Amino acid sequence: MDKLKTVLRQSPLIAADRRENDAEHSWHLAMMVVILAEHSDRPIDAGHTIQLVLLHDLVEIYAGDTPLYDSDAGIDQREREVVAADELFTLLPTDQAQRMRTLWDEFEERRTPEAKFAKAMDRLQPLLLNWMARGGVAHSRRHRRRCPSPQGGNRLCLFGVVEGRATPHR
Repeated sequence: MDKLKTVLRQSPLIAADRRENDAEHSWHLAMMVVILAEHSDRPIDAGHTIQLVLLHDLVEIYAGDTPLYDSDAGIDQREREVVAADELFTLLPTDQAQRMRTLWDEFEERRTPEAKFAKAMDRLQPLLLNWMARGGVAHSRRHRRRCPSPQGGNRLCLFGVVEGRATPHR
C-alpha cells in the first residue's frame, strides 16, 4: 500500500508546490466524508463510505491514475483497473481479498447510497483543489458534464464550484 504514495495525480496541492498523490487524495476523501456526510440527500453510513474512499484507488498502484479529463486514457481504464484489482486483492488472505474486492466493486458500480456519495466526493475533491489553487487542470467547462450526479446524494454541486460558476477568492 505504500506504493500508493508514488502514484501522482494531476491535482495541485494548495499548501505545497507539487501535485497530489493517491494516498493524499484518499485521505482527503475520507475527511470530506467525515465533514460532509450530513449533507447527503440520503442517509449514509459514514464509516462504510470512508472504507470505500480509502480503498477505491488502490488499484492505481498497478493501473496508474487516469485523469478525469483524459478521454483517451479513459478508454481502457476499466479493463486496466479490473486486471489490477485481480492482481492486488489476491495478495491478501482470501476473506480479506473478498471483502476488499466487494468494497471496490461497490464503489465502481455505485449501487449504494454510500458508493454514490463516495464517487461524488471523488469527483468534487480534485475540482476543489484546482479551484483553491486558482486554476489548473479543472479550470474549464469540460468538467460541467462530470459534475457528481444528483443521484449521488451530493447537493454540493449547488455551491457552483463543481459547475464552474464560482470564482476563486481574491
